Amino acid sequence: MRMRKKKHLDERFAACEAVLVTEPAAQRGQWRALFGNDHPLHVEIGCGKGRFVLGMAQQHPDINFVAIEREEGALIMATEKAMETRPANVRFLSYDAAALGEVFAPGEVDLIYLNFSDPWPPNRQRKRRLTWRAFLDVYDSILTQTGALYFKTDNQRLFEWTLGEICQYGWLLQNISLDLHASDFVGNVMTEYEERFSSQGSRIYRLEARRRLPEFLKK
Repeated sequence: MRMRKKKHLDERFAACEAVLVTEPAAQRGQWRALFGNDHPLHVEIGCGKGRFVLGMAQQHPDINFVAIEREEGALIMATEKAMETRPANVRFLSYDAAALGEVFAPGEVDLIYLNFSDPWPPNRQRKRRLTWRAFLDVYDSILTQTGALYFKTDNQRLFEWTLGEICQYGWLLQNISLDLHASDFVGNVMTEYEERFSSQGSRIYRLEARRRLPEFLKK
């Protein structure tokens, strides 16, 4: 659902410049320098109003988070929420997920989060799904050798389709959950959508996909 156009966006975004990156391509290969440390770099694609990334940043101050959202109405709400506490380990930006190779250098990202991405009809618009093989190519190009993708959705058909895409792509699937909130998973941070869907009784599906098999698992 498209959000209504927010008023005075230019002025409001200008007031959030402390947490907003307006020229993200200029940071390619330099994100850790921007944060002023060498901590792991995690990226959320489609952060919505920012609840998940801000919760994760609070739980994990030793990780740098970059949150991406193309919908301006959601992005301004996320950045204004961040300005209330100004976390040092979070930055927001607007960019096309298909072009993230322009923003992040090869091997620069440790982990990517996809939370409740638009399911898009599989027959007509499957190429717009963020777990489509072309997007996996993009993620593969920016993740570290053992980098990973974490995916959550309430849409069973999208989840099953995503399992197939990742299997065909050759990544290692781990920690697959068909009912996250009934599992023993620890440390889950909910998004706005997740809270709404789970309160309505919907199952939450989750998976982890690792780009390469770590050496310690090969032994």
